Amino acid sequence: MALTNIQVSNAKPKDKDFKLFDYDGLFLLVTAKGGKYWRFKYRFEGKEKLLALGVYNDRSLADARQDRDAARKLVAAGMDPGKEKKLKKQERVANAVNTFKVIALAWHTHRKPEWSATHAGRLLRSMELDIFPFIGDKLIADVTAPELVSLLQRVAVRTLETARRLQIAIHGVFRHAHLTGIIKHNPAVDLRGVLPTAKHKHMAAPTEPKAVAELLRAIDGFSGSYSVKCALLLAPVLFVRPGELRAAEWSEFDLDAAEWNIPCHKMKMKLPHLVPLPTQSVSILRELQKLTGSGKFVFPSHRSPLCCMSENTVNASLRRLGFEKEEITGHGFRAMARTMLHEILQFTPDAIEAQLAHAVPDRLGRAYNRTKHLQERKKMMQVWADYLDKLKQGAKVIPIHQKAA
Repeated sequence: MALTNIQVSNAKPKDKDFKLFDYDGLFLLVTAKGGKYWRFKYRFEGKEKLLALGVYNDRSLADARQDRDAARKLVAAGMDPGKEKKLKKQERVANAVNTFKVIALAWHTHRKPEWSATHAGRLLRSMELDIFPFIGDKLIADVTAPELVSLLQRVAVRTLETARRLQIAIHGVFRHAHLTGIIKHNPAVDLRGVLPTAKHKHMAAPTEPKAVAELLRAIDGFSGSYSVKCALLLAPVLFVRPGELRAAEWSEFDLDAAEWNIPCHKMKMKLPHLVPLPTQSVSILRELQKLTGSGKFVFPSHRSPLCCMSENTVNASLRRLGFEKEEITGHGFRAMARTMLHEILQFTPDAIEAQLAHAVPDRLGRAYNRTKHLQERKKMMQVWADYLDKLKQGAKVIPIHQKAA
């Protein structure tokens, strides 16, 4: 006799579990605790087996019969419904861990030790904003090249630099998936040429002595936070990368020896860097040490001493002083020093490049090391600091198109 909906609905628990049979192997198991579960009994390869078809509250009698009929078809085709169910479950589990977002986060974690904290955080935010909402939940094996092209072109409308950064990241994610056997083809290799070629922009910076003098005098008159003012004072003198300056730690400085040793994990090229400190910068640091020397960071965040200064602080302070981003940026102090040290003060390109921590081979093909040209660099840094002081004080300066004697 076939079951009815009323029988199923009215079935009440008893002292022991019991079964209400439908037909073709389907029955409802009613437990002593009141649970109602659909089961399908069948024989496969001479053995009696049982297949769970769900809970009554979730699956109606009609639903259970459809599931039973589908299972019977598998048996008729020589397939075990129980085994097929396990395989589908395994596939669902595999799919859950093989989405683009999961693989991308795994790739990001794998590569993160090689990057600066700023780059790692910025890249993750870009993926969360521009990639994950669109293909994050999709199986990485199902993502197509046209989808990736559409995503990158959408980002390029807003900012080409971010789009190119994401293109590199996407290629890395798919390469990671390919090397680990998750996918057989990397669609990101087909993305070459989908974005316009980026036009190189030089970092904004004044290089005429009169303009530099105006900038230095403006920094001298900065009325904001003392630690921020110190960062502004040191930026043109030391011309390190903005991230290296703001993340500086007191443990890296030997003020008696007038040296700043930046560890490799903070450097763009992942090589340790030695910065000789001119007397002016040592004086600035000794005064600042009275204020922030008890903490880890030379320039702590105003929100928490456990973090360093924000990456936007120096640029925002320059804007506050009235300088537009087309005139000067935190990174522009490097371009300013590079140009004026060579064109006006006539130091050798080798010493300048070494002080900029550019990992380029010298004329003999030897790669950069932190003590390369050290004596010349020590002299250069002091001459540079003295020169900036003279500019600031209004001394007679040599225009950039006239080389110093």
